[in-house]
Amino acid sequence: MKKVTLVRSLIGCLPNQIATAKSLGFRKIGDSIVAKDDAVLAGKIKVIAHLVKVENV
Repeated sequence: MKKVTLVRSLIGCLPNQIATAKSLGFRKIGDSIVAKDDAVLAGKIKVIAHLVKVENV
């Protein structure tokens, strides 16, 4: 399991990065999710790696 937290703003990001953040359920800075560590999550994190903090749970 991984805990992913949005730590930077989506303002000024590319449209695909905004869409990826929304698909993970992020709406504002500080939002967090806990999700199963799989290939889909890893790919989404790679797209917005500069905007999020990832922790193992």
